[in-house]
Amino acid sequence: MDVVANYDVIVIGAGHAGCEAGLAAARLGADTLLCTISLENVAMMPCNPAIGGPGKSHLVRELDALGGEMGLAADANAIQMRMLNRGKGPAVHSLRAQADKNAYHRWMKRVIENQEGLAVKQMMVTALLTKDGAVTGVRTELDEVYTAPVVILATGTYLTSKILIGEHSYYSGPNGYRASMDLAASLREAGVRLLRFKTGTPSRVDFKTLDTTKMIRQDGDTEGHCFSFLSARENRNHTCCWLTYTNETTHALIRENLHRAPMYSGKVEGVGARYCPSIEDKVVRFADKNRHQLFVEPEGLDTTEMYVQGMSTSLPMDVQHAFLRTIPGLERVEIMRPAYAIEYDCLDPLQLTAGLAHRKIRGLFSAGQANGTSGYEEAAAQGLIAGINAARYLQGKEPFTLTRAESYIGTLIDDLVTKGTNEPYRMMTSRSEYRLLLRQDNADLRLTPKGREIGLVNDDRWARYLAKKEAVEAGRNRLRTSVIAPRAEIRERLAALGTAALKTGITAEQLLRRPEIRYPDVANLLGWEIPAVDICEELEFAVKYEGYITKQQDRIRRQQKMETTVLPTDMDYNRLRGVSLEARQKLAAIRPETLGQASRISGVSPADISVLMIYLEQRERSDA
Repeated sequence: MDVVANYDVIVIGAGHAGCEAGLAAARLGADTLLCTISLENVAMMPCNPAIGGPGKSHLVRELDALGGEMGLAADANAIQMRMLNRGKGPAVHSLRAQADKNAYHRWMKRVIENQEGLAVKQMMVTALLTKDGAVTGVRTELDEVYTAPVVILATGTYLTSKILIGEHSYYSGPNGYRASMDLAASLREAGVRLLRFKTGTPSRVDFKTLDTTKMIRQDGDTEGHCFSFLSARENRNHTCCWLTYTNETTHALIRENLHRAPMYSGKVEGVGARYCPSIEDKVVRFADKNRHQLFVEPEGLDTTEMYVQGMSTSLPMDVQHAFLRTIPGLERVEIMRPAYAIEYDCLDPLQLTAGLAHRKIRGLFSAGQANGTSGYEEAAAQGLIAGINAARYLQGKEPFTLTRAESYIGTLIDDLVTKGTNEPYRMMTSRSEYRLLLRQDNADLRLTPKGREIGLVNDDRWARYLAKKEAVEAGRNRLRTSVIAPRAEIRERLAALGTAALKTGITAEQLLRRPEIRYPDVANLLGWEIPAVDICEELEFAVKYEGYITKQQDRIRRQQKMETTVLPTDMDYNRLRGVSLEARQKLAAIRPETLGQASRISGVSPADISVLMIYLEQRERSDA
């Protein structure tokens, strides 16, 4: 074996998790190697060519606020943007961008190649090297050895991955790239527990063979949006998407061929995603529905490939052709790439700490779909945290972690490491109990100071944060102290806004609490200059939802004691009396870091937590 080079950190995989991990580690001073099976799949989008959506946009905004890269990449390569859920409250407003997938890949490849302290190499890693329970490096298929005290697994869906299409199956990664066939065995040998999951993707079809007159055009928003707090709000729409629907003929064809679908014929071993089912699964599970919506979305500006969102399948090719041609606008469609299911190995995330370090193998971190998640955004968020903590591990610093009360990233990781997952995990706004506080619009106000403290927030981003914070604070103070008198002129202008007249003087803040009044209305009424859109949003949301926000803040304060009560690392849970057998077993296996984490483990009851609290108090008194 040839020892080629020594590094501080080695990242295996250069997808969305790997890129963020490599960049974060290198930017924090670690000499880092980012390796990938192919340089052509750096930051690849093997499934939907989009960034954001419910819950996911929150992750991207938080990642950006901490100094990550995905938000900038999404803005630079967006070809359409829309704000979803605008008919609902601000907690669930979610930005979504259609991206040019090839341009996104090139953009991110250029970023990682030019990052100081980050080496990028194409290689197939076949073994994790360890000694005495600690990482020492990796070995490649060419018997090269690269040594490092820290390795980050960001292997995505490539571990022993198998493609399934009808009766056919073969080992391969997404989009025809090579599968990693040996690394999984090496991980098992090192003591890593693996799960077997499944995901899938729809056919890619040729735009030239579509009839868009039979579909419903879906344009982006005319006003400007952006993911990154460093980007300008501008119109990024360069193309449109199309909406169409399946029908009873489509469903009948699918039902007739269910026996040929791998998931129904018994060929699928892995567990699929509940929230991203295949079309055959939808037809079976939702038999009462006579149609399912499909979005036909461009893969980029320099290709005629279109992504048929909502039509993921592993049915044979003849069935794929047949059922696609039953759909309005797709009667003469030609498939450019077949739909398929893909099975792969991933880590059981219960083995990880809140900092994404393996609990038993020192120096091993893991991020992304390798931890049982789905989605580019979930992967990137984990990659950032793993990269940060890899660098901090080398520096002898405490791990950087986020709580559920601080972020969606904290919620994501807490769910994984305390509850685990028995299917590909997907972030949704409903997973957060503090979602009114954790909006996508205020991610910078919540997390930029933490990114600055870590060392990932540069002077430009910090200056922008301070300016926004000052503007919001000044705006709140102005709203509280400015009084509007019930003069005739004011009554006329309020009537024009469709709101009730004033009987007595009120503050500008009280007026803004009215549902029909927006911040620009108040500013115009009082002759104030209207600030930037993001400042208007912050002021409006803070005033209108103040009561609800206060309740959530009170709830967080009540929970804070449990979240900061650290559980001893040497605690023998099997000897605890008064705790159920299931709770003892799960506490011993997961080894939660705090009482708050323990309370969220499935099978650990409030009564078990009460016993734990009593035990901790007794231990504290005996140590005093």
